[in-house]
Amino acid sequence: MNVALQNLHDFSDGETTVRLKFALLTLIIILLLAACGPGEETPAPTAAPTQTPVPPPTQTPTLPAPLTILVLPADMDPGTSNEYQNLVYDLAQGAGMRFQVRNSLSAADLEPSLKIVIALPPDPGLAELAASAPQAQFLAVNIPGLAAGGNLSVLAGVPRPDVTAFLSGYIAALVSQANNDVRIGMLNLKDDPESQTLIAAFTNGKSYFCGTCTTSYFGPFDYEYPIIQDVPPETKTNEYPAYIDILFRYRIDVIYIHPALANPEMLEALSVSGVYFISPVSVDRSLPGMIASIQPDTINVIEQAWPDLVAGTGGKEISPPLILANINEELLSPGKQRLVYDVLARLLNGEISITSPNP
Repeated sequence: MNVALQNLHDFSDGETTVRLKFALLTLIIILLLAACGPGEETPAPTAAPTQTPVPPPTQTPTLPAPLTILVLPADMDPGTSNEYQNLVYDLAQGAGMRFQVRNSLSAADLEPSLKIVIALPPDPGLAELAASAPQAQFLAVNIPGLAAGGNLSVLAGVPRPDVTAFLSGYIAALVSQANNDVRIGMLNLKDDPESQTLIAAFTNGKSYFCGTCTTSYFGPFDYEYPIIQDVPPETKTNEYPAYIDILFRYRIDVIYIHPALANPEMLEALSVSGVYFISPVSVDRSLPGMIASIQPDTINVIEQAWPDLVAGTGGKEISPPLILANINEELLSPGKQRLVYDVLARLLNGEISITSPNP
């Protein structure tokens, strides 16, 4: 029996061993099959996307603001200079422009942003400069010898010299009459084609004020006023005092000057002579003896012309109204000024004849 149990035990152990071996073999086969089967697919490498270079944002250059240049003579009276500068500065600021004031102008100053140039004498060569800067508008103020057109506007210096002569005759008589006599004279440019027109206008201006006050008496002589003293065109400036002295012989109180003779040298000679005088052209400052200057109202006309300059529609000839400037109010009071302006308005309206005697 013990032998039988031992054999049974051995048999059982052998069977178990066989089963274990079978199970182990099966496991090995499964593992081998798993190893030989298809595995996970390795994904194909993805090409990195090609990046298109993005250009940096375009840097638009900041353009300077449009520029306005005012050209004034270096020796201009400070008060008048400031008046021009303040006006044009305010206009430029109101239009969003930069502003510069210069005493000269050249082609090197014509930057691309230049918009407006306003220039007073002496002429810096505006015709050539305007042609070189078609993007800008140019305004010549009282600069002779320039023609308007294109981008160049011209503010005329002496509108209607016959009107100026008539008004000067009226003012001369108005001031001289305060001395109980109307003793007035004129320095005339000899052989000038306009002389006879200006003499007639000056004489009629005097007559319009005082009618038949044509003579004055002193000593043994009668003189008919105004006294006209011709000055040859070739006269040197240092000879001007001699012609002024000739008028002194006639006891002249007030002198009117032909516009062509009203240069700085003649005005200076009159200012030291002790005589009163009227300037028929623009003067930057008052001088001793000057009653007034009769000149175009350039300040207001610049303001009126400004919109056209900004809009680029220049190229015009502008005739400014006349005004009294550099007034000696001891001789020409506000009340007398009102009389002068009333006569001026009537002249321009055609109510008063300039070259024919008025009743």
